[in-house]
Amino acid sequence: MSIEETDDLTSCLHLRRVVFTLEQGVSEADEIDGLDDRCLHLLARDGATPVGTARILFDGEVAKIGRVCVLKSHRGTGLGAGLIRAALAAAKGRARKARLGAQVHALGFYEALGFTVVGPVFDDAGIPHRDMVRDL
Repeated sequence: MSIEETDDLTSCLHLRRVVFTLEQGVSEADEIDGLDDRCLHLLARDGATPVGTARILFDGEVAKIGRVCVLKSHRGTGLGAGLIRAALAAAKGRARKARLGAQVHALGFYEALGFTVVGPVFDDAGIPHRDMVRDL
C-alpha cells in the first residue's frame, strides 16, 4: 500500500462518503464543509485502488488533521496509523502543532500516536468527539 499527497479529490470524497455518510450516517451537508479546496489531501492506495484518505487544513502554526477514513476491507492493517504518520510528516516544517477532533471510541488509537486529549466531549454530526493535540 502507498500513501501520497494527492489532487484526486474525487477519490477522497468517494471514500469519505462510503465511510462517513453510508456507514456512520453523517449527512452530506455535515461531511462536505467547503474547506477541501484549502486542504492538503492524502490518499492511500492498495495497488491502484483508493482505500483511505485524510486531509490537513493549515491554520497559522496549527495543522488540523481531519476526515481520516479507511475502507472497512482495510481496517486493522495499520493503514489508519500510516495515514496519521503521513499527515504528521506532511505537516512538519509547515506547522508547530497538529490538532484533530477524534471520535471518542478512537481516543486510544490517537493517544498511541502521541496525541493528548484537550477539552470536553463535543458533538460533531451526531458523533461524540474530543479535541486532541501533539507537537510536531
